[in-house]
Amino acid sequence: MSLPKHDAAELAARWRDGVLLKRDVFSIVERGRFRVDGGEVDGVLRRLDEVPWWSYGLALHLFSRERRALERARDLNVGPKLLWAGRRALVRGFIDGVALHLAKPHGDAAYFRSARQALHRLHRARICHNDLAKEQNWLVGRDGRAYLTDFQLAACFSRRSWLFRVAAYEDLRHMLKHKRSYAPEALTAKERKILARKSLVASVWLKTGKKVYQAITRGLFNFRDREGGGKRLVNDAPVLAELIRKNPAVRDAAIVAFADRRTGVGLYAFVEADQASLEQQLRDELTAARGAKPPEHIQVVHALPRDAAGKPRTEILQLVAMNQLDLIEPMMRNDEDRAFLRDILESRKNLRDRFNFESADLNSPAR
Repeated sequence: MSLPKHDAAELAARWRDGVLLKRDVFSIVERGRFRVDGGEVDGVLRRLDEVPWWSYGLALHLFSRERRALERARDLNVGPKLLWAGRRALVRGFIDGVALHLAKPHGDAAYFRSARQALHRLHRARICHNDLAKEQNWLVGRDGRAYLTDFQLAACFSRRSWLFRVAAYEDLRHMLKHKRSYAPEALTAKERKILARKSLVASVWLKTGKKVYQAITRGLFNFRDREGGGKRLVNDAPVLAELIRKNPAVRDAAIVAFADRRTGVGLYAFVEADQASLEQQLRDELTAARGAKPPEHIQVVHALPRDAAGKPRTEILQLVAMNQLDLIEPMMRNDEDRAFLRDILESRKNLRDRFNFESADLNSPAR
């Protein structure tokens, strides 16, 4: 299904392809550059031209909800600005930040104060997001503030009706659940009461509608994880990682998912070992095992980036796999971290879908 002529003409004249962020049965989302009156700006394009026929109706409905919400929230500074909207495609501004589950703002009470302020502005405009239980819909901006994204389920209300108040309450409750995960000591007594009390609508939804929703999304659409890797990341990656670790030359392995233009979702294995030539051997071993499809990319690194507990920092590895290199810089603690990561960047494998988003700070010598 192709884009309408007007949409296609506008994008041909004003959009420059960049990095694929997501591809599913509802849309294709990519990051690139968009030409406005003052020049080019970073933008995010959502388009419906490759959506299958059987999901097109729902995809168009979600697209319309996002367009309506972004139009109303244009000047609120709580999410991406709507730069352009056509009948089957839209471009929103790019927010310089990373998703909550990647940034992990432990103990950052200021972030959650800004999150509450963002919700207040959104609700004053009578917009409810309705999908804030997902950490990937919360962004930690480079300025440290909270921003919202992915407004496909958002609802715009004409008045502060009973249904609006319920939806706004659930937006707040879901934000507080994230605050409880990352900054529990900052919760107030009132916030703890909100967390302890679901709305009646939410309680009914959990017992009825959510089960149907999960059956459809996990069964029909293969949505099984917040990174968007679907069954491959949930089911195949652990098996593949275990097979890789059986090689005596391998110390450890971490597998992440990335959006791929040809297959939709790809797997990228980072293998901690000393022999760069080990990559082909591992691929041959995984193919011979006749199990899960081997990862699209296998990269041997001298050491995996690790957190204080010694676990691989998969949030950084995922950004490397997706070529979102400029988003890694705010997560670096010091020049030693940058020098460590530069070794991984110099030999990364996913070069087919890349753009000029590389961070000068990461690619220049450590200061």
